Amino acid sequence: MEEPFTVLRGLKEIARVKMLPILKIRGRYFLSKYIFKRIVASLLTLFVIITLTFFMMRAIPGGPFTDEKAIPEFVLEKMQERYHLNDPLYIQYGQYLLNILRLDLGPSYRYEGMTVNELIASGFPVSFTVGGIALILSLLIGIPTGIISALRRGKWQDRLSMILATLGVTVSSFVLATIFVYLFAWQLGWVTVGFWEGISTAWLPAITLAGYPAAFISRLVRSSMLEILGQDYIRTAYSKGLSERAVIYIHALKNAVVPLITYLAPLTAGILTGSFVIEQVFGVPGLGTFFVTSITNRDYTTIMGVTIFYSALLILFNLLADICLAFIDPRIKLNS
Repeated sequence: MEEPFTVLRGLKEIARVKMLPILKIRGRYFLSKYIFKRIVASLLTLFVIITLTFFMMRAIPGGPFTDEKAIPEFVLEKMQERYHLNDPLYIQYGQYLLNILRLDLGPSYRYEGMTVNELIASGFPVSFTVGGIALILSLLIGIPTGIISALRRGKWQDRLSMILATLGVTVSSFVLATIFVYLFAWQLGWVTVGFWEGISTAWLPAITLAGYPAAFISRLVRSSMLEILGQDYIRTAYSKGLSERAVIYIHALKNAVVPLITYLAPLTAGILTGSFVIEQVFGVPGLGTFFVTSITNRDYTTIMGVTIFYSALLILFNLLADICLAFIDPRIKLNS
């Protein structure tokens, strides 16, 4: 009587072994298809942003050479002719798209002899330095604080971290920057503001910039960890005799970082391109300073170039986040 069951078990094992390569191939196929679709969607999104930015800037009353002092008509015509602003709108749009494909963002209307690419190349490293330090501080403070708060729920560690996180979320970066400048620069004289000397002058604006992200990451990790710790597989891991460290860092944290990765994409793009307010308060010559100056000076090419550059970074980091989530959570590929 056992022979038919033995044969069935043998056939089942053979089918399982033969299906493993097929499942691996199908898994790679779905992953490649998912990544391809995300890349196409990202490129289409960037194209829409470029188009909207171009036509919205052209719809603003006035022009890049509109000034309080009257400009002679023939001078204005010569300047518009130099920058091809008197061409039909569709020709300007087509030429702008061709320049974008060549990674040429055009000349600056206000910074004589400089292109938008050169302005970004000079301002982005400064913003990247401040933003990189702020991002690292946000992760080093927010993730451990959120984990400790979730593990000590209801205790003094949890209450203290939530009070600090609430203050970090609610207090404006402008207020925090003003307090830091008054306290550490004016009263104590520990730092100097108003000029840039590299990393030595980047710490105070970086700490200010890291306040809100660190608080938000702490609250996000805490809520995600509390949800994960209540799952059945966590209780099963404890029942098997695994240590708390193994359960937290091997089983719980992997799933708890999924919403964190989703938040890190726009955070990384925004924090690396610089905070307009923080850079203005501390006198940091970053990308945010160029953007604010270009708005007040009606430097349209710089406004469009910085907007497109920021949008491209945001789309890129969102794409990387989607790819990372596809590797961490296979359900994303199946649902997509």
